[in-house]
Amino acid sequence: EVGRDVFLERTWQYKEEQGGHITRQLRSLGASADWTRERFTMDKDLSEAVVEAFVRLHEKGLVYRGEYMVNWAPMLQTAVSDLEVEYSDEEGKLYYFKYMVEGSDEFLPVATTRPETIMGDTAVCVHPEDSRYKHLVGKKAVVPMSDGRTIPIIADEYVDMEFGTGALKITPGHDPNDYAIGKKYDLETVNIMNKDGSMNSNAGSYD
Repeated sequence: EVGRDVFLERTWQYKEEQGGHITRQLRSLGASADWTRERFTMDKDLSEAVVEAFVRLHEKGLVYRGEYMVNWAPMLQTAVSDLEVEYSDEEGKLYYFKYMVEGSDEFLPVATTRPETIMGDTAVCVHPEDSRYKHLVGKKAVVPMSDGRTIPIIADEYVDMEFGTGALKITPGHDPNDYAIGKKYDLETVNIMNKDGSMNSNAGSYD
């Protein structure tokens, strides 16, 4: 809203007010660095070096723009570093859904603790040695509540046959483990949430 120039001014102002906290802590801890050589990320020479490095990497195809999972804070409207996330184990509840096999009366029973992400599913995954389901691998399943959208049934040893029903819904846009499987099998990543945590148009009637 304020434009690049004003944004940079405010950034430098914030740096002048707050920027010394970390180095003061390091000095208090007795770090014996040559503080006369201290630099800030946005110093002119450093900025030019960073731009040069990124341009070279981009020209070599080593830096690219893509979709990636981040920790998102709906209240703060910003991404949060993995280092700043505090994880906790909580008692959850499993919800059971029937994923009908396309063109068949068969279905995959899927248990999930996050039914709100169903609209972002892009596959159902089973263990390749699971005798209950391996005859379905390669077929398509119908996503519940999606007006008939179909997704592939795939097999991967990541699935725990003993947990839940042994059939795992894959939602690359909303779970880090699912994201890794999505990359492995080149699945589509569907984001079903707005930045404020509400459901977007990809959620169909739940928009």
